[in-house]
Amino acid sequence: MKTSADKRLIVAPRMIVAACLACAVLAGCADNGGIKPQAVVQQPNTLDVGNAIRQVGAEAGWPRRAWWENYADPQLNRLVVAAVAGNPNMAIAAARVRQAQAMAVVAHAGELPQAQLDAAVGRKDWSDNVYYGASFRDKLTWNNTAVLSLSYNLDLWDRNRNTTERAQDEIHAVAADARAAQLELESNVVRTYVQLSLQYGLLDSTQDTLKQEQQILDLANRRFRGGIGTQMEISQAEVPLPETRRQIEVFNENIALTRNQLAALLGQGPGAGDSITRPVMNLQAALGLPSALPAELIGRRPDISAARWRVEASAKGIAVAKAAFYPNVNLLASIGPTAAGGGLLSFLSAPNITTTYGPAISLPIFEGGRLRGQLGATTAGYDMDVEHYNLLLSQALKSIADQIVTLQAIQRQQVQADLSVAAAQKNIDIATRAYQRGLTNYVNVLTAQTQWQHQQQVVQQLLAQKLTAYASLTVALGGGLDVSASEADSNADAAGTLQVGAAQ
Repeated sequence: MKTSADKRLIVAPRMIVAACLACAVLAGCADNGGIKPQAVVQQPNTLDVGNAIRQVGAEAGWPRRAWWENYADPQLNRLVVAAVAGNPNMAIAAARVRQAQAMAVVAHAGELPQAQLDAAVGRKDWSDNVYYGASFRDKLTWNNTAVLSLSYNLDLWDRNRNTTERAQDEIHAVAADARAAQLELESNVVRTYVQLSLQYGLLDSTQDTLKQEQQILDLANRRFRGGIGTQMEISQAEVPLPETRRQIEVFNENIALTRNQLAALLGQGPGAGDSITRPVMNLQAALGLPSALPAELIGRRPDISAARWRVEASAKGIAVAKAAFYPNVNLLASIGPTAAGGGLLSFLSAPNITTTYGPAISLPIFEGGRLRGQLGATTAGYDMDVEHYNLLLSQALKSIADQIVTLQAIQRQQVQADLSVAAAQKNIDIATRAYQRGLTNYVNVLTAQTQWQHQQQVVQQLLAQKLTAYASLTVALGGGLDVSASEADSNADAAGTLQVGAAQ
């Protein structure tokens, strides 16, 4: 019979073991060195949008989904739709989304119980060694095993949960990247199409110049035949013709090259560009901005949305890195038969079944600063993602303001350019009549023609700049590629939660 003293002797070792285990656990909670993020997520409403944006009083709302339809060109509409459907970059973006979704499934598997079956069947030929005894010496036996293993990570510090959520955030980010790629493709098609329209416009003005030059040459020949002109006047009238014809060939070359570029954006061969006809773009959209700028910009710009999701993913990464400082507890169990010797299936008998179960604890004690290094690298990555987001946000507002300034300046320049064209045409008419009557020489006519051609090209270039600036403004506003409601809500709430979650 055990006395109370004996019981104390039994309890004491148990207390010592428990105390040692507690000390080991505490020691396993390695010091993270106080590493914390340094970057702060920029709030959109804290940014000064500037006078250019504030002075635009018209409420235009956010761009609609098919924003390119504002150019009123059916051919452009077909080209944009075909590009989105056939461009390889869109297929690559879709594949990246599927890849991120698959990786999220892999990450989520860490939160679930795991089961694995390992079985081995082996035929062994024992040697004729006297130490094996009569049972195995010079015998052929079956050495078979089958083990069903079960495991479950308790995830006491939410490492697995944060890993899963980080993978889900990456899905949102990659999906936003896909929308950004689509918006870039749409804008590239529109900009290239504007360049095609510009080349046609420059070709028209150059052909008109050629007609005028040819008329002046005919006039010089008539004057010479009438005895009131000179051969010098004919030579002067012939000089600009070859250069003008050369410019026409340049514009025809540019038109062909631009068609090839459009075909490439469609994801097709150059032959697809042969059927592209002259653009008939007519932009009537008024200049205006949404009143919710910049508060809702994060939910409208795909690249900013992607950057914000990556900030959230990085915050989850910090939580994962911090969880590595604490003990990891797994519940393990296994069951299965094992036998050496006997028949092929004899190992399946009940006496050969063994079971194992219990917890498994792993904890860091001496890791040479590896965990702090990982946390520091993860935290620095978070800071970079935050600053990248802040940079994109400020650049987006700058881009909007730039395009507003450009469109307003182009509108004023177009008025003056039209006046210059009218004045240049009037000057040509006066110089031509004076030359026809012998009141002036051909140099004045040539000078007037050069001025008129230059002003015509200025008008065409201003129109192209206006069409391109409108496309750039639409892209800066997100191009109608709105994120889902859940993404917008998450992005709107992220600024208040990211720093708190990352710093804990």
